[in-house]
Amino acid sequence: MSSLKILQDDTYLQPFEFAITGRHDYAVRKEQELLGEENKTLSDFASGYLFFGMHKIKRSWVIREWAPNATELYLIGDFNGWQKNDKFKFERKDNGIWELKVGERMLKHGDLYKFIIVWNGGEGERIPAWARYVVQDPVTHIFSAKVWMPENPYKFKIRKFRPTTSPLKIYECHIGMATEEERIGTYDEFRINVLPRIVKAGYNCIQIMAIQEHPYYGSFGYHVSNFFAASSRFGTPDELKQLVDEAHKNNIAVIMDLVHSHAVKNEVEGLARFDGTPYQYFHGGERREHPAWDSLCFNYNKNEVLHFLLSNCKFWLEEYKFDGFRFDGVTSMIYRNHGLGQDFTNYSDYYNLNQDGDAICYLTLANKLIHEVKPDAITIAEEMSGLPELAVPFSDGGIGFDYRLAMGIPDFWIRYIKEVRDEDWKAGHIFYEMTNRRAGEKTISYAESHDQALVGDKTIIFRLIDSDMYWHMKKGDETLLVNRGIALHKMIRLITLATINGGYLNFMGNEFGHPEWIDFPREGNGWSYKYARRQWSLEDREDLHYADLARFDKAMLSLITEERKFSESLIEKIWDNEGDQLVAFKRKDLIFIFNFNPNKSFADYGILVKKGTYDVVLDTDSVEFGGFGFSDNSVEHRTMPSHLKNKEWLKVYIPARSALVLRKIE
Repeated sequence: MSSLKILQDDTYLQPFEFAITGRHDYAVRKEQELLGEENKTLSDFASGYLFFGMHKIKRSWVIREWAPNATELYLIGDFNGWQKNDKFKFERKDNGIWELKVGERMLKHGDLYKFIIVWNGGEGERIPAWARYVVQDPVTHIFSAKVWMPENPYKFKIRKFRPTTSPLKIYECHIGMATEEERIGTYDEFRINVLPRIVKAGYNCIQIMAIQEHPYYGSFGYHVSNFFAASSRFGTPDELKQLVDEAHKNNIAVIMDLVHSHAVKNEVEGLARFDGTPYQYFHGGERREHPAWDSLCFNYNKNEVLHFLLSNCKFWLEEYKFDGFRFDGVTSMIYRNHGLGQDFTNYSDYYNLNQDGDAICYLTLANKLIHEVKPDAITIAEEMSGLPELAVPFSDGGIGFDYRLAMGIPDFWIRYIKEVRDEDWKAGHIFYEMTNRRAGEKTISYAESHDQALVGDKTIIFRLIDSDMYWHMKKGDETLLVNRGIALHKMIRLITLATINGGYLNFMGNEFGHPEWIDFPREGNGWSYKYARRQWSLEDREDLHYADLARFDKAMLSLITEERKFSESLIEKIWDNEGDQLVAFKRKDLIFIFNFNPNKSFADYGILVKKGTYDVVLDTDSVEFGGFGFSDNSVEHRTMPSHLKNKEWLKVYIPARSALVLRKIE
């Protein structure tokens, strides 16, 4: 039997031992190949950003770039009239590396620059692949790299930060759309106006989307052009560093959405045909372009590409003090068909020669590197196929992610809300879907993320209430549809959170039921920012139910935070009555009871629990959370004898469409 723990823990994987051990051994061999015989570490190898790009050394500047197909390379900018000049001509070194050294007075902070790269048969302007700051001219809309060497660079006040991950409570956010005004928000505005809201709400991690520079704002940051550049739409590199530092000061971890699954097709702004060839960073032939995303696919078989991407991981950890990453598009990376149009119904679907072994090797090395650089780092895989070894440590035979996104949960909620009548909601089935995951893997559960709110889709609250949100969210003016939506919005979030085994995620504004969808400025909407913002003032108005939903979100997060190691605790189902549409389960000293019945409230409803006294610690129907307040939660609940030796009856009143959480106090 294989020595890999993953094969010992899951006997269904043993028929695929050859594939799993092969992947593991390939990653070991590739790491040895990359490191050579110099006793280096992966961290040493992944330090390309300290060599490539623009650096100030003593009284000169040195700039290096990898462009193996180039025959000439020039630095151009506003310092030389954007013209080729022999003073700024690079010298070719070994292995396709080009180098330029100029005096310190030749360049200064704030200068704009690019390359002109010449190859056999052509030439073109290019933004350096390792550029750390890229800006767009507000008039011409042309992108250029910008020298960022301020006299007084920002210095981090919090040098070492250790994230709290038990449980991980993630606030997914987008800097640009975090302002209420119809425009692009900034790092500073987010730090000053939004971060305090996140702290107050009880989250301990922010996941920032769209950080890497991207030419088209409406891509939500997924069509990256400049992998080492923090998007200048939101401010300067120093302002992003100050935001991260302020978050750490408030015990908030900061992770970023890392897009290494593909790249934008733009040639002047991005990596496409950087040195005149279509395959410098990407696959050639039919594998070059992603068939669904209008983008280019990295060739993870090239050591130079591994060096670029691994260095990118380390760069964000070291330069900006990020605490980890959500890896975007992992499914697309690990399957040669990108997982498109494929149902993953059994283990053989994961081991059928459709996998990209080089991409799997890259992800394995990336996770190993990230945790070598920062042992407490957080890595999350956005992966929908359910690949067994994804969130398993490398030493056990896995790829090494700390968490996988539980992507089936939001899909389940959409399907249930759209297709199942309220009278047919099965509480036990809901519980099963919330807890259906592979043993030994930690997941991030969520009812909805930004994906479910983008144009063409709907948020949960909008699916539940629809146009009544525009007219009847004022207290005292509710319709039946509004009352139903408010009730289910809280119940859906509570059962999703209560069943976590790693972490919970929410997209900004959804906690208080932000109305409508997300639609970035584009030609089809007249380049409007109306739906690319967050209306925080709705949460602040006590005459509207948005404030109630925000209060509830804070209360349920606080509840699980008070329970030590809540996300690691055993989930024990203690009651499931399909006819009543009611399910109850226990975690530590907490009893969660959900009544999804739309019509029936139950008095003296009995559930078998351990003998004791229980207090209600959370009630979705409380008036402060926008409910009716039908229960008197000041009453202690003492259990009553039953026919079972070790269990007694806990009897509660639980209204229709509501949930109770009780804590055993003695």
